[in-house]
Amino acid sequence: MFNFLSRKSEHDPLANPAWPELGRQMPLLQGLSTEEWQRLEDRMRHFLSHKAISGAHGFALSQNRLLTIAAQASLPIINLDDTAYQGWHDVVIYPGAFVSREAWRDEQGLMHEGAQNVSGMARSDGPILLSWPDSRQGPALDGRNVVIHECAHKLDMLNGRADGFPPLHAGMVQADWSRAFERGYQDFRRRVDYGEPVRIDPYGATNPAEFFAVLSEYFFELPHLLHAEYPAIYEQLRQFYRQDPGMRLPVLGLDENDW
Repeated sequence: MFNFLSRKSEHDPLANPAWPELGRQMPLLQGLSTEEWQRLEDRMRHFLSHKAISGAHGFALSQNRLLTIAAQASLPIINLDDTAYQGWHDVVIYPGAFVSREAWRDEQGLMHEGAQNVSGMARSDGPILLSWPDSRQGPALDGRNVVIHECAHKLDMLNGRADGFPPLHAGMVQADWSRAFERGYQDFRRRVDYGEPVRIDPYGATNPAEFFAVLSEYFFELPHLLHAEYPAIYEQLRQFYRQDPGMRLPVLGLDENDW
């Protein structure tokens, strides 16, 4: 079922002739300083050497595809340490959307079952599953990044099941996080439930875990839009990821009412 690519090569995985130009062409990585770029590459090397990346159903994994996945996965943790992605080892890349039959729990605690087509999944029992077409489109600045979304779930799971409350760093205030996210989630869910127009993916209204993961996508791709919608959440994510994409990315997704 799986087409494995060995991770035991002794050479630098970033020695590919296509890198760093491949990364320079990713809108997602615009504006990184020299120091940030170096940390990104260090995290990519660690990711590629410590994760077993495989292609499902014979899907071929070229070096460019591996680098594209690794760059997106590594961006959120450039200012965190190597333990940020501990507790899981496998990344499985599918040639397209795939069917999930995993049961899920809603915010009322009710369990649901049924097959659904998905572009990504962070399984509680270990691996991250990703659709390649969605991963390939991830670096565009449109608020949709399946790699960052699933990696955010893994960060959320560091202290148990994904619930939108990952372990916070020393110096962060739990009450501030809870207040910002609970108020933001209730407001967003109300707007979605009443059919009001929203500029953030309505999937974020599914439950607090998805709200955190979706807003992490917007934090890294459309930070100014997220800041306009939920400034208190933006500040918590700035502290959590220890970076400020709004300082380096172009202003996108806003209209004249935001100025």
